Amino acid sequence: MDRFDRIFELNRILQSARYPVSRQRLEEALECSRATVKRLIEEMRLYLNAPIIYDRKLNGYRYDTSEGQMYELPGLWFNASELQALLATQQLLEDVQPGLLDSHLQPLRRKIDELLSRQPGIGEPVTGRIRLLKSAARPAGPHFSQIAGALAARCRLQLVYYNRSQDSLSEREISPQRLTHYRDNWYLDAWCHLRNGLRTFALDAIREVYPSSSQAREVDEATLNAHYADAYGIFSGKALHRAVLRFTPERARWVSTETWHPHQQSRWLEDGRYELTLPYSHPEELIMDLLRYGPDVEVVEPSSLRQAVADHLRAAASLYA
Repeated sequence: MDRFDRIFELNRILQSARYPVSRQRLEEALECSRATVKRLIEEMRLYLNAPIIYDRKLNGYRYDTSEGQMYELPGLWFNASELQALLATQQLLEDVQPGLLDSHLQPLRRKIDELLSRQPGIGEPVTGRIRLLKSAARPAGPHFSQIAGALAARCRLQLVYYNRSQDSLSEREISPQRLTHYRDNWYLDAWCHLRNGLRTFALDAIREVYPSSSQAREVDEATLNAHYADAYGIFSGKALHRAVLRFTPERARWVSTETWHPHQQSRWLEDGRYELTLPYSHPEELIMDLLRYGPDVEVVEPSSLRQAVADHLRAAASLYA
């Protein structure tokens, strides 16, 4: 959490608290030391005119405001995740085909621009100094609107789907459940009536779409989350394996601050290496991520994943022999 995030969070805590907040609670919430909390409070008092006082009787900090009033930070403040969300929305709107829905989207664009321009600072808005980069993005394909419409209307669809790994086409009847935007690409989570189970379809691999008058099969949100949240990356299903990965001390400086999976576990080894343990079902995406690190990561377990990564590295090295 950086300085601006802490100021934003401190303001939120003091605004929402019904009683004075103890210093210890602020240290825990802001993930910082006693000295840092004290410095943040002094900076807010001095530079932002924040009426923060210490209540000795209740041993805590609060805003000294009149009844019915509330202190607000000057300008409009965003933390990192809020700013990223607004910028991502802005970029998605800019990517919409020129002329398509312009009359509907232009007011929303102006509203986002207005919000972003109110970010406090001197000179140009901070958003003018931020850029979002896409990586290996594929076009969503010509059927996005039709799929989104069926998703909203809760109707089934007939698909002709291209399987890249098998280089083959198949016909599917599906009940669309939700759209997923992952690593700059669009996917459709759906109940596949051919496979009688939940499947994920890449939108750019859908070759043809035919509407159906049949009502879509409903899958509750808890089942969807359980099915898709357990595995690694875009792959779904129950995680049947646990990968144990060890990164070199040099690479650990980066990896130790990253989240690879919401249920990951980690520890530092005595020799300075960083050990990361995470669940997965299908190994394909995990292997691709591991190959980026080359000699800076070792797969310790399971042996099947270790062998698969070794085979890929040998095949790659053979190209340069």
